[in-house]
Amino acid sequence: MVIPCSTDRRTQEPVASGLSREFTRFIDSTPREQTVNYERQQNESVAKVAVGKSSFVYIIKKPISLVMAIQIYLDNNATTAVDPQVLEEMLPYFTTHYGNASSTNHVFGKKASAAVVRARERVADLLEAKEEEIVFTSGATESINMAIKGVFERYQSIGNHIISCVSEHKSVLDVLRALEKKGAKVTYLSVDKDGNIDLNELEEAITDETVLISLMFANNETGVIHPVKEIAEIARDKNILFFCDATQAIGKIPVSVKEIGVDMMALSGHKIYGPKGVGALYVRKKSRKIQLEPLVHGGGQEKGMRGGTYNVPGIVGLGAACERCKELLKKDGKRIAKLRSYLESALLNIDETFVNSGDAKRLPNVSNIVIRFIKAEQLMANLKNVAMSSGSACATGSLDPSHVLMAMGLDKEDAHSSLRFSLGRFNTEAEIDLLIDMLNQKVTKLRGESPVWELFKKGVIT
Repeated sequence: MVIPCSTDRRTQEPVASGLSREFTRFIDSTPREQTVNYERQQNESVAKVAVGKSSFVYIIKKPISLVMAIQIYLDNNATTAVDPQVLEEMLPYFTTHYGNASSTNHVFGKKASAAVVRARERVADLLEAKEEEIVFTSGATESINMAIKGVFERYQSIGNHIISCVSEHKSVLDVLRALEKKGAKVTYLSVDKDGNIDLNELEEAITDETVLISLMFANNETGVIHPVKEIAEIARDKNILFFCDATQAIGKIPVSVKEIGVDMMALSGHKIYGPKGVGALYVRKKSRKIQLEPLVHGGGQEKGMRGGTYNVPGIVGLGAACERCKELLKKDGKRIAKLRSYLESALLNIDETFVNSGDAKRLPNVSNIVIRFIKAEQLMANLKNVAMSSGSACATGSLDPSHVLMAMGLDKEDAHSSLRFSLGRFNTEAEIDLLIDMLNQKVTKLRGESPVWELFKKGVIT
């Protein structure tokens, strides 16, 4: 079995990724190919990992399966690892260039301020926007609140109607429900069996009171991509503002605000291999300035739109992550799409499985698969070292089935049997091979113990 390896940036030694850090590492000079051999010696589990002319021996002091010590992360729609190059750029702003970016009367503040300016340029460059159109926030959730609440508060004298969709992220839906308590009227568009919206339904929903259309770029659970350019054209023709939550799309597919014509767009650092706790809101400069009521007052930062001391290390990280995404967009997208197709092809060989939104236009990294007659939570509990999801990370703790899948018409049983795999920059074919093997074993085991599966096989239930 091949195990993915990388190079330790400090020692320049090859290191196997996906293995728990509790292993003790020893060097064996015998040349081998990049493979792993499993042995059991004196109540220990041993893995020999070889890269080039060096190999390493990992020993677990407990008599457990080595496979259980291998960790695979396939939940990149929930969050991503910080790219090493991004982290490297951030570190000096914690310890060396730690000035307040608003204190530009000394060299420390000027250095921090210049870093914020540079980061703004990098974010704008990825989106094909202007630097002055980027507002830094603490993340996509704040950006969403700033856009939707800001428009409603400022424009409610003109109208109080907002159009959104039943399959939006909870961070949008919860904001809209809060505004409904304040007098907003919200129309929630439906989706078809693949998660697509109907543009005719959108146009029919528009009234003289409509001030905002809020629709995501791509769904976080299924990866379904909405026709945002066409939505923007409808909004522009009706003189309505269009806000787009592009948190999942940015960094995975090309996103150009210039080409789309969107008025506002949210993004988050930790979804694009940047740090948590930082994001941005794009607000388009147009002949008639978009007025947003600020959520946070104090300090006058971001031209009064978002008060508070600049999170300089985070902002630097966001800028670096955006630049890195632009650099790797085509390469990452092609490679990850190939891995996703490989994963889906293998899992569809399991009886009674299907891909949610399989016929829709999707992000290249997302696969939401139903493995019928097994609860997703059961599989996750049996594969604790594999990070995957049964829904949105922001709905953690909920026992309800995914609102996205239910809106698409799945019954509760199939919705509860759906697993989301979201691949990322650091995933390898070796990890997918291992996942496929482990899933096949666990599905066979769990179905063999399931009376429901037995009833299905006998034709009693369908």
